[in-house]
Amino acid sequence: MDSSLAQEITMNLKTYITTLLLFASMAGSAQEVWTLDECVAYAVKNNLQINDFELNTDSNKESYRQSVRNMLPIINGFADYSINFGRSINPENNSFVNTEFFSNNYSLQSSFDLFQGFQKINNIKASKFLYKATLEESLQQKYLLAFRVMSAYYDIQFIQGLIDIAKEQVQISQTNYDLVKKQVELGVMAGADLYEAESLLYADSLALTQNENRLKAAKLTLLQAMNIEGENDITLQPELIAAGSFEKTEAMVSDSIFVAAKDFMPSIKAQEFRVKAATKQLSATRGGLYPSISLQGGIGTGYFETIRDSLGTTIPFRDQIRDNTFKFIGASLNVPIFGGWASRSRVKQQKIALERAKNNAKITEQELYQIIQQLVQEHEALMAETVQTQKGMESQALAFAIAQKRYEKGMINAIELRQSKNLFATAQNQNLQAQLRLRVNNSTLDFYRGLPIFNIN
Repeated sequence: MDSSLAQEITMNLKTYITTLLLFASMAGSAQEVWTLDECVAYAVKNNLQINDFELNTDSNKESYRQSVRNMLPIINGFADYSINFGRSINPENNSFVNTEFFSNNYSLQSSFDLFQGFQKINNIKASKFLYKATLEESLQQKYLLAFRVMSAYYDIQFIQGLIDIAKEQVQISQTNYDLVKKQVELGVMAGADLYEAESLLYADSLALTQNENRLKAAKLTLLQAMNIEGENDITLQPELIAAGSFEKTEAMVSDSIFVAAKDFMPSIKAQEFRVKAATKQLSATRGGLYPSISLQGGIGTGYFETIRDSLGTTIPFRDQIRDNTFKFIGASLNVPIFGGWASRSRVKQQKIALERAKNNAKITEQELYQIIQQLVQEHEALMAETVQTQKGMESQALAFAIAQKRYEKGMINAIELRQSKNLFATAQNQNLQAQLRLRVNNSTLDFYRGLPIFNIN
């Protein structure tokens, strides 16, 4: 290898820093290429757990609608046909007869609750809050799925970056092997040097194969999160990250981010709705301690074979239906006096349920604040780590370039060259990992700040 290696490595390093996540090539021009937004949208649409949450939301929506319909009157129709044998009461004059006869009865009855301690109204409000809570919980699950997809997405990007680095290492080892082989043939170097160069080439090839296998596993994780069936490969859109793009960002403050997150986070809003629902359920339960008033009414008629005219002929069906018509209307008052303290026990249980709902809301807020605290702390650490790993990578690149020149001149052996090359590869890996972790951290913090990270409705 000639003395231009240092210049070549420096040029490769600049390319690596400028286009850190640019893939070497795409699998094929006809193959579908997925962006992060497309991966998230597909996962949200096809994930079975999300589908289950949406079905639960539909169930709560129907419960809310039914609670409204419970305000309507209850109407029941009744009809019967019976044959009497032996001793029976004649419905015409209430006398006893021993004649077999049949009869028909028809009626339409209705009841309406005038007052039940506002139980139905409070139940309507409670079911509405529960329905809204499930809407927010369904949205929360979509966001959680989106973060899982994003994590898997950037895992692939990271491993693809490792593969690019590994390919570069293999190329360098292959060049050195070819150089040593020529020098051995010329008698300048010993055969043992060729074996050492070959060993380095095999070790770098093995690292490349291992990273390629890791890439397949990472893609499978993403495919499973997206619920894509019948596929074992996916091609992602390359992303460009300029060097130093994360070095200057605005300061992150946990309290301000938490205040912004509380205003829109579905998990927080869901718990608030559940507290409101528990409050209305308590009011509805207390309504059971009050008297209730209901109104009833109905209309009915009947046909009886024993009703006859003066000539002893059974009066026709049509005439009896008209003549036997009756109507009624009434009201009833139910006063709960003593029921084994069951009603008051239900009130106490509902008070406990309300306190638990309030406590769960506080727990959710606490967990959110702790997550944001950890993200802000991690952000500061990753900012420093990214700068340091980038400087370390640049230094190791220069050190490796010097080691490569010394190796070509026979000043160091293959083992020392391997150590320098491994340090350079490790520095590249560390910088790549820091860049991607910072990218995910920034995206997550932007989400909690209310920025449109995911296109989810």
